Amino acid sequence: MNSFAFVFDMDGVIVDTNPYHKIALRQFAEKYGYQLSEEELIKKIYGRTNKEWIPNLFGRSLSPTEVNKYGEEKEKLFRDLYEKDIVEVAGLTRFLEQALQLNIPLAIGTSAPRSNVDFVLEKTGIGKYFPVILDESHVSHGKPNPEIYVNCAAALHFLPSQCIVFEDSLSGVAAARSAGSPVVGLSTTHSLEELGTKVVMNDFTTMDPKALIAKMMY
Repeated sequence: MNSFAFVFDMDGVIVDTNPYHKIALRQFAEKYGYQLSEEELIKKIYGRTNKEWIPNLFGRSLSPTEVNKYGEEKEKLFRDLYEKDIVEVAGLTRFLEQALQLNIPLAIGTSAPRSNVDFVLEKTGIGKYFPVILDESHVSHGKPNPEIYVNCAAALHFLPSQCIVFEDSLSGVAAARSAGSPVVGLSTTHSLEELGTKVVMNDFTTMDPKALIAKMMY
């Protein structure tokens, strides 16, 4: 079974954070005088790193210090909103446990900052399953650029074509495809039709790793 590895995006895949990110983003943007439509969130923000979307929002170049300051301000808003409600996407721990039994290597590849990754792993207790975790600090270009998934494959010592990626965002699906990785869509953020992946799951309760690999191959 370990001719494949599994790589998980975090937001919308491991935890369904996007409704909370949306509130935090809107609160942050409104504080600085910007209104964000649903279309702008999808096109300019979802799946992208803070260092990409924050200068886009302000419409000017910002120093790394400014980006970090604004980024942490927005992420603290998110963590404060989400802390009382945090829960893994249904069936995830069971799915990870089954993957472990099959010796399938596991990784996280996310556009989120490390502070959010640590927050999610601490609150859900699933950090032990992921020996490889790459966050926004490991890439120069966010999704839809394939860099995060190319780097995850290298860190796992697998080819990108052997890494099955779990994604919920359109930019994430595009990134995985550009890397040459097969993609499983999680319909937490977009519909089956919008995602357009070969396999789409609502959560992890209806599929086990062995059945999933078989489905992806045929």
